[in-house]
Amino acid sequence: MRKIIAFLQVSVDGFIEGPNREVDWMMVDDEEEWRELNEMLNSVDALILGGGMYPGYEQYWLALLTNPAEGTTNQSAYAQRADKIPHFVLSKTLDKVAWKATRIVRDIEEIRILKEQQGKNIVAWGGATFVSSLMNMGLIDEVRLMVNPIILGGGKALFKDVKERHSLKLIRVKPFKSGMVSLTYST
Repeated sequence: MRKIIAFLQVSVDGFIEGPNREVDWMMVDDEEEWRELNEMLNSVDALILGGGMYPGYEQYWLALLTNPAEGTTNQSAYAQRADKIPHFVLSKTLDKVAWKATRIVRDIEEIRILKEQQGKNIVAWGGATFVSSLMNMGLIDEVRLMVNPIILGGGKALFKDVKERHSLKLIRVKPFKSGMVSLTYST
């Protein structure tokens, strides 16, 4: 069975967005972070995203596909890579997507079916509600947190909608020169 890996950036105090939904604090072009991300992407053949995050994700990365010079070398390389990876968006409200590699799924049970199929691992990217939904259904096998060296003092908590306790086992800790720390847990 494939693993679903939740891969998220978070502040030291556990927020994925600041009080005004800002994400400008995330380190978006750290070389070590990109190496970590690419290493993880080598082990996957599908991405699942929440419907709240997907429209902005699609708009940003499709724009970089059209005009690679607008992003960094790493961002442009990710856009090219992501264009070849199937994306599944969990949404009850999204009607259409522009990215050819994307399919909308309406029910979380479709994610369970996808997980049971043959293939490489799957990465889950999305907001707190999306990741919490997957945790609540027992679908997350690994949590990878990129802890940014900042305290936001408020905002959207990462696991704000998780309904019960989940014990995690620390698999790996990797500090970066930037002050960021990669934490990997199995569920």
